[in-house]
Amino acid sequence: MPPDNSLVCCTSSKAEDPYGELKIFAGSASRELARRVCGHLDVELSRSETHIFSEGTLFVRILENVRGRDVFLIQGTEFPVNDNLMELLFWIDAFKRASAAQVTAVIPYFSYAKGDKKDEPRVSIRARVVADMIEAAGADRVLTMDLHSPQIQGFFKIPVDHLYALPVLVEYFLKKEIPDLVVAAPDVGFSKAAARYAAAMNAPLVIGNKMRRDHSETAEIQEVIGDVRGRNVLIVDDFTISGGTLIEMAHACLERGAVDVYACVSHGVFSKGSAARIARSPIKELVLTDTIGERSEPLAPNCTQISVSTLFAQAIWSIHRRESVSRLFDGVEPVPR
Repeated sequence: MPPDNSLVCCTSSKAEDPYGELKIFAGSASRELARRVCGHLDVELSRSETHIFSEGTLFVRILENVRGRDVFLIQGTEFPVNDNLMELLFWIDAFKRASAAQVTAVIPYFSYAKGDKKDEPRVSIRARVVADMIEAAGADRVLTMDLHSPQIQGFFKIPVDHLYALPVLVEYFLKKEIPDLVVAAPDVGFSKAAARYAAAMNAPLVIGNKMRRDHSETAEIQEVIGDVRGRNVLIVDDFTISGGTLIEMAHACLERGAVDVYACVSHGVFSKGSAARIARSPIKELVLTDTIGERSEPLAPNCTQISVSTLFAQAIWSIHRRESVSRLFDGVEPVPR
């Protein structure tokens, strides 16, 4: 079932809290999500500042005492990816040097998760390098959502709590009561995750056969495995950058007799030009979460953003209280890619 939106927890003082005072900070990439999380937890967003000098270097400063505190830093690694990644590392280092008791890096969108393997000659396994950097900076644990490759948890030697947006996205579409619905995976790699969406919505599953020929971020849907004729289709995926795969899958479904096509993703990255592309597409509605705070351009009119702040708030509270986080997975197991 979806998370309980009535979650309100309050930490009153360090003397009353055996786990130390809870402190939640926001990096510049995730301030809105952090404010929503703090609202659910009934705590104030802790004070901090980020400054960019004229030559492009970053400066971060904590504006309150964190000695002995349980610190959670919410900072995604979306565009500009490398700036936000460096800011994340500097924040972790600052908290450790300020004697925080525990530092949890809350990374709503882990962008380098796409670089999880050496699938070409002489290339870097970028996700592993980033994992090493986060550990070297001093993070005690990581909290993230819908990694493109869940096995990246194994790149870390520190605990990684991996949340899923599925319960929130499924709840949204169940409320719409779309008739004759079929769930579609845009490729075989996401088919096991899509099967969980289909099971949660009591809908059949179809799978696209996708071909990606280079690094141009374009994909071709060569075939749709399964019947969509006369059905409404919901395409599900973990993220989209340009919208290209979702749009190609939507066209493929309509060519095979689908009625209306919807789509949902955990992370709507949306590179420059994607808004116009999605607005012109046959996708009736594209639903995404608020894991990404800043984008290069506004969302298209057929895009709807819903919040996963309650899930993050519950996870943060469970980690702070040294309680199980697995209850938040709602039966969703990690998906091999």
